[in-house]
Amino acid sequence: MICFYNFFDTTLIKDFMMKPSLLLSMVFLFLSATAQKKNKIDPMVAQLNTIKNETITFLDNRYDLDKKTALQIWDFAEVGYKETKSAALHVQHLKEAGFKVETGVADIPTAFVASYGSGSPVIGILAEFDALPGLAQTASPEKNAIAGKIAGHACGHHLFGTASVATGIVIKELIAAGKLKGTIKVYGSPAEEGGSGKVFLVRAGLLNDLDAVIHWHPDVVNAVGTSVALANKSAKFKFYGVASHASMSPDQGRSALDGVEAMNNMVNMMREHIPQETRIHYVITNGGKAPNVVPDFAEVYYYVRHPKRKEVVEIFDRVVKAAEGAALGTGTRFSYDIIGGTHDLLINKSLAEVMQANLEKVGGITYTEEEKAFAKKIQPTFNGAPVAMETVATIKPLSYEMGGGNTGSTDVGDVSYLKPTVGARVATWVPGTTAHSWQAVAAGGTEIGTKGMLVASKAMALTAIDLMSNPLLIQKAMQELRTAIGDYKYKALLGDIKPALNYRD
Repeated sequence: MICFYNFFDTTLIKDFMMKPSLLLSMVFLFLSATAQKKNKIDPMVAQLNTIKNETITFLDNRYDLDKKTALQIWDFAEVGYKETKSAALHVQHLKEAGFKVETGVADIPTAFVASYGSGSPVIGILAEFDALPGLAQTASPEKNAIAGKIAGHACGHHLFGTASVATGIVIKELIAAGKLKGTIKVYGSPAEEGGSGKVFLVRAGLLNDLDAVIHWHPDVVNAVGTSVALANKSAKFKFYGVASHASMSPDQGRSALDGVEAMNNMVNMMREHIPQETRIHYVITNGGKAPNVVPDFAEVYYYVRHPKRKEVVEIFDRVVKAAEGAALGTGTRFSYDIIGGTHDLLINKSLAEVMQANLEKVGGITYTEEEKAFAKKIQPTFNGAPVAMETVATIKPLSYEMGGGNTGSTDVGDVSYLKPTVGARVATWVPGTTAHSWQAVAAGGTEIGTKGMLVASKAMALTAIDLMSNPLLIQKAMQELRTAIGDYKYKALLGDIKPALNYRD
């Protein structure tokens, strides 16, 4: 009885003691009032949940349209800076939805910025749509190249761009209905695969007015991105020699291919003497035309990667020195053209927590029996051990351990140095698939891929809603970014070059 003295007039105690039923009634009323207060939902939270549920329904209702768009772009399979039809399709849908769209930005014909709304916050959504050369493949679990095609969506960017456009459109609808305030921008970002398209958008100042940036990427799991991508610098090295008859007058010739091979040998020997986290890859893009002609021109395309941007620049400079030595030793001359350069990716934990909650709300992917059969048929073509396909139904917990172990690169890295950035990875491929493979192309051309795309658009849209509804989230994320950057002044690793619009030629 003592615990009720603060709530009841002490003069009533005798009445309560004399009438137990009255006492029990008062206790019941007290406990009921306490429970109601505890379980009461904040009206703002309830409204936000309603908006999120409406958003999920909106995206479910337009799924067939988005699936059709994604598969059209999968069929276009246009390589970096050549994504004319893919970009035009996205622009068409954004204009039809009421966006103001500026095309051909940053000296890139296939880049665009679509805007809707006014004032802050200003949220950016990144959209990619370039394919990879040499990976044309049907949407089947057997390796089956498509005759006449030169490329395939082995990194799922047909899904990437479509989900991002859908996200932008649903947020636009919420702004138009007065349920959100601010501005939404969708960035058509060409040539992520080696062309560093977003770096030119950043360099042109097109993202300067943003408060936060959201993106995603196809994968074999559902997780918020917490992997620190590698910084990257790439170039094409061109060697020039003297042509001659390879048998009758080889002494009169100077082989440009010798220059390329000498450079490759020196770089390969250099691998022992560089930090072990480094990745260097190359491909000879032109090695001559006929064995009996000493090549007077040859070209090799190099990537240099490292977790730290400073190390990438220093190692790349050593690769250039190897090219100089190769030219000197083979009696040729050389030049090089920078193709791309990207920063490492900064992870914003404040935004990651927001996106994690939304990805968990959306949930993973469930395969149909037909899709399970596809997965079972394609999994034996992988080199690695089989991975349980049930993993696509789960959401991985947030983990920042060892930076996630990512050894890829992305031009989103440069964006992350400018504005707080967050992204998700969503299962669009059969578990065990590696990116940049024919198996990724195959799954991406089926509903296995487009189902994941829908999850991505929902997770991005719900995250955008949170950021546009709570300025404190953006303030916290911006402070985290300032701390991460410190006194570093951003400078594009690719310098002041123009976009290499023909780098895939």
